[in-house]
Amino acid sequence: QVQLVESGGGLVQAGGSLRLSCAASGSIFSIKAMGWYRQAPGKQRELVADITSMTSGGGINVADSVKGRFTISRDNTKNTVYLQMNSLKPEDTAVYYCRVTQARGVIDIDTWGQGTQVTVSS
Repeated sequence: QVQLVESGGGLVQAGGSLRLSCAASGSIFSIKAMGWYRQAPGKQRELVADITSMTSGGGINVADSVKGRFTISRDNTKNTVYLQMNSLKPEDTAVYYCRVTQARGVIDIDTWGQGTQVTVSS
């Protein structure tokens, strides 16, 4: 089983920056994608950005609401995915979750991190 450790959340003023990290360890195999989701109070969890492995196309998806402000990257040597968040807005306030998708045969297995709080003050 894979374990995910997230870090980098916190409180920041509007216009500021934060960098989230998510390190995967344990039973790491056939990672198809790593990404970030967020959930604000009273709202559904939504994709922020994800990055797929080269064997799965090597693509990057970024939500329209954060395009031009957030950048996702991955260090394969460290099994870590990062989310650089710039020009933060109060509406970016949410709990941010890391998700790793692994392939086991024809089945995809998702593992979620515990979440890290990001609060942007106006």
